[in-house]
Amino acid sequence: MAPRSAAGAAPREPLSTERVLRTALTLADSGGAEALTMRRLGQELGVEAMSLYKHVANKDAILDGIVDLVVGEISVPSPEDDWKAAMRRRGISAHEVLLRHPWACRLLMSRPHVGPAMLRYVDSTLGSLREAGFSIEQADRAWSAMDSHIYGFTLQRLNFPFAVEQFPEAAATHLPQLPPGRYPHLTEMAVHVMEGTYDGAPDFVFGLDLILDGLERMAARA
Repeated sequence: MAPRSAAGAAPREPLSTERVLRTALTLADSGGAEALTMRRLGQELGVEAMSLYKHVANKDAILDGIVDLVVGEISVPSPEDDWKAAMRRRGISAHEVLLRHPWACRLLMSRPHVGPAMLRYVDSTLGSLREAGFSIEQADRAWSAMDSHIYGFTLQRLNFPFAVEQFPEAAATHLPQLPPGRYPHLTEMAVHVMEGTYDGAPDFVFGLDLILDGLERMAARA
């Protein structure tokens, strides 16, 4: 019979690296990476913070571990996939995953990561591009261009001062502040958004497709 933590209570789930990281991921999603501490994590798991060091070396190891969990949610290309469709699917998936975990984008850009999910993510990306005929240098630059768009656009979306559905209201608020006749094109855009014929929302896929179309032309020339 399994040991019970108290009379009539269900047995406590054993502590493991996987459980520590999954709990840390949940805490980061709810309060951000800055709010994640060993003490808070221990409280959430019902153990003393010192017990965690049997499973993770330190907080840096936890941050690297939960970033790798996030990367593991991103769709990666398979060898049999068409490279352009795979890169488009990969880009959209990465953007959506990073919006679900809003703390992760900055860590991805600022820390070295060598977890298994990240290694698979990068290797499959480079492999798909190499199979399509890109040189190793071109594949590396293509990967960098796509990820720069993913990270930059995602950060802009996460830090934008108002939601997409508030664009018409924001345009109506700021339009009267523009000196008449001084900024005709900006005024035209604001009116266009206010009228509801165009939502003014930044389009992630529009930029991604521009990059992919450019890469396709590069591949054709090669």
